[in-house]
Amino acid sequence: MFTRIYDQIANDYVNLTATIIGLIVVVAAIAYVVAYPRLFMLGVKNLQRNFLRTGLTAGAIAVLGLMITIIWTIIYFIDLITVERSKDLKIIVTYKWSVPSQLPMPDADYLDPSSKKFLPELTENGKPLYGSKDFMIWSFYGGTTDPAKITPDTLIFFFVMNPEQIIPMMDDMQDLDPKLVEALSDEKKPYACLLGVDKLKALNKKVGERFKLTSVNYKGIDLAFEIVGVFPDGRYNASAIMRMDYFNRAFDLYKQKNNNATHPLADKRLNLIWIRVGDRAMFDRVGSAIEGSKMFSREVKCETASSLIGSFLEAYRDIIWGMKFLLVPGMMVVMALVMANAISITVRERRTEMAVMKVLGFTPNQIFFLILGEAMLVGALAGLLSAGGTFLFFNLKWGGIPFRIGFFPVFRIPESAWMWGLAIGSLTAFIGAAIPAWSAREVKVSEVFSKVA
Repeated sequence: MFTRIYDQIANDYVNLTATIIGLIVVVAAIAYVVAYPRLFMLGVKNLQRNFLRTGLTAGAIAVLGLMITIIWTIIYFIDLITVERSKDLKIIVTYKWSVPSQLPMPDADYLDPSSKKFLPELTENGKPLYGSKDFMIWSFYGGTTDPAKITPDTLIFFFVMNPEQIIPMMDDMQDLDPKLVEALSDEKKPYACLLGVDKLKALNKKVGERFKLTSVNYKGIDLAFEIVGVFPDGRYNASAIMRMDYFNRAFDLYKQKNNNATHPLADKRLNLIWIRVGDRAMFDRVGSAIEGSKMFSREVKCETASSLIGSFLEAYRDIIWGMKFLLVPGMMVVMALVMANAISITVRERRTEMAVMKVLGFTPNQIFFLILGEAMLVGALAGLLSAGGTFLFFNLKWGGIPFRIGFFPVFRIPESAWMWGLAIGSLTAFIGAAIPAWSAREVKVSEVFSKVA
């Protein structure tokens, strides 16, 4: 977990900035308590005097923390999957001239290190440039349990693949229980499948039960399945996986049942080929060899996974840009104004108190830190607890924020979100309270008491 947190902070400027701001706030708070313990306790008592206003202010910041945590989680996740990494790049091989990609299944053998047809251009000193655990093929099979009434609840779209490729190659599957892969690989059950929890609920089925699908993208290839396992809550809640050999066998059976006539899409049933390489240099080398090969029956292209996903999310680009650069900053500005207004009211009500404090020997700086400290205490705690509560609630209940975009049904809130809340609450409180606190510092004793007299 600590490695994951470190990667989140080190590889994202927002997480790094939030962490730096959070650490500065924590260090400053400790220094404040150590240097002015009585002033700190006085600030705590002042917040308790008008508990309703303090609660409303904290509630407003908590709502801000909740909304920004939800919004920024989606932005963070999309940025994460669309930014090309310097290591462990994944090449996606597709048909060059159509979307969706449709390739003959035998073409995969040229890129499979375990195949005798593996391209010699992809070897060095007799050894493949990548291993069998760095290779994966995908087809997509969709079907409905009720062809007379096709709805999202009756539709299921499968990742068709080899079970042994799930854990080493699929994103966020490295912690999958190996027993699920074993159950899917059972030779006695080629019709086995794994479902996400959402699809299991939609079908109203349990593990061990069976169902039939009428295909929506391969007419005539209607299949029966047995549920042998369920994915844990998370990214694959609405997904499903079936075996590639069962899928291929269905086309052979179709040919037998139709007077040796092949299915119209039999030679177009391979959609994606995935290859993992170590770095950009290896990506260029492998990609050039694949695109330059004359062995493929159709012209292919190579691109990074981040590039392909980025193209898929192109329709959401303006919305994401608006959330990132307009909505989130706008929310923070509004909340800073709310905080400024609340602190200004407090300062106006306490002008006499400030004057008395100066008479008693409190310096202008101590009064400034008192007012600023009260606001920062409310903002930091409200932001931290809001982000932390959002993290725990959504991740424990649904495995993340249930907001569907394409194949992403849920967005897991990262651990660094705790620092987002601390930074947002503290920064908002500081911006909103700085001017009112300075005005409290500048309260003139003579003016206050002349009005009282």
